[in-house]
Amino acid sequence: LLVSKDLGKHLLEVEDLLQKHGLLEADISAQTERVQALNAAALKFSELEGYQPCDPQIICNRVNHVQTCLEELGELASKRRKELEDSRQLWAFFQEMEEAEAWIREKEKILATKTCGRDLSSVLTLTTKHKSMLGELGNRRALLHQTMKRGEQILAKKRFSPGGIQEKIREVRLRWKKLEEVTGLHQQRLQEALNFFQFSAETDDLVAWLQDTYRIVSSDDFGHDDYSTQALLRKHRVVVEEVEKHRAAVLALRKQVALLAPEHGQGVDVQIRVVEVEQLYGEVVEVAVLRQQWLQDALAVYRMFSEVHACEVWVDEKEQWLERMEVPEELDEVEVVQHRFESLDQEMNSVMGRILDVNQVVQQLVDGGHPSSEEVRSCQDHLNSRWNRVVELVERKKSQLSSVLKIQNYLLEC
Repeated sequence: LLVSKDLGKHLLEVEDLLQKHGLLEADISAQTERVQALNAAALKFSELEGYQPCDPQIICNRVNHVQTCLEELGELASKRRKELEDSRQLWAFFQEMEEAEAWIREKEKILATKTCGRDLSSVLTLTTKHKSMLGELGNRRALLHQTMKRGEQILAKKRFSPGGIQEKIREVRLRWKKLEEVTGLHQQRLQEALNFFQFSAETDDLVAWLQDTYRIVSSDDFGHDDYSTQALLRKHRVVVEEVEKHRAAVLALRKQVALLAPEHGQGVDVQIRVVEVEQLYGEVVEVAVLRQQWLQDALAVYRMFSEVHACEVWVDEKEQWLERMEVPEELDEVEVVQHRFESLDQEMNSVMGRILDVNQVVQQLVDGGHPSSEEVRSCQDHLNSRWNRVVELVERKKSQLSSVLKIQNYLLEC
């Protein structure tokens, strides 16, 4: 049993042989105690004095022979255990390498059937799974490294000449290298898909924002008075600032496309999409400029109307005063009225400046093609007409006062 050359042909068989060898070692251990007891008893016969049933030398030789045989048996048992353990290490190596190959084949099949997702959500899910696989790959790499190291140690011991250890190590190492290359390639494809779908999502968000902003800047609400128009103008300026902030994002689209993988970045749809975004941004900017001008024109109109109203209130007041006023005949009263007209001249100069400003604003609005040009022009004509009437009344009253003064001065001289 101990000189058997059967060291097993696979791991389970070696484990079975080791178990049987353990039983044999236990049996040898038990027989060792028995032999030692028998040898001790036999040696007593070699020490007898007087009558000796057997030659003491024969007893000693026999005891030594049995002891030597027992020691040789122990050496054989130790040698076979070592051989069986080496065999177990060898077949454990082959089994671990086969398991590694099976694991590699499984991952190769998984990677061969994996897609890169159809949208951002699926790509993110696949990326998470791939990261988990990379962690598993790292753990398996460490185990495989240990297994290969044990295989190299087996070769270094040279107790066996098992064929295939070096070949198995070389084969698994090549397959592992290929797996890492495929894994890296898949990771690159996932990253490229992630970049593309992130670009698409960001572009969609940008388009949605531009469309909402276009609806805002193309509004036909320009306010109904000075206050509401100023509020709209303040809001519009905030929108214009946001539009300007998004200019960099629009300009960066072509650079982002250039960084995408050729299969994504060189697609016609992507190129068209970028052009559409650029055109939409240009339209938003153009309409925003027009709306700002329209709001400013509306504000100018409302302010003009407010100024016209203030001037007409003054004109009404002075017109009524002039129409009611009667030129006095007494010199003292004439001088009082004359002082009033001097104050009126100062007021008229001030109002005249305001009316000229109104006329200038009206001319700018008309020249700019303002949609309310007719209404503005009508308001201007009405104000100018009333102003001319007041001027005529003033001149008439001044003329009457001048006549009265001449008469009074003539009478005084007489």
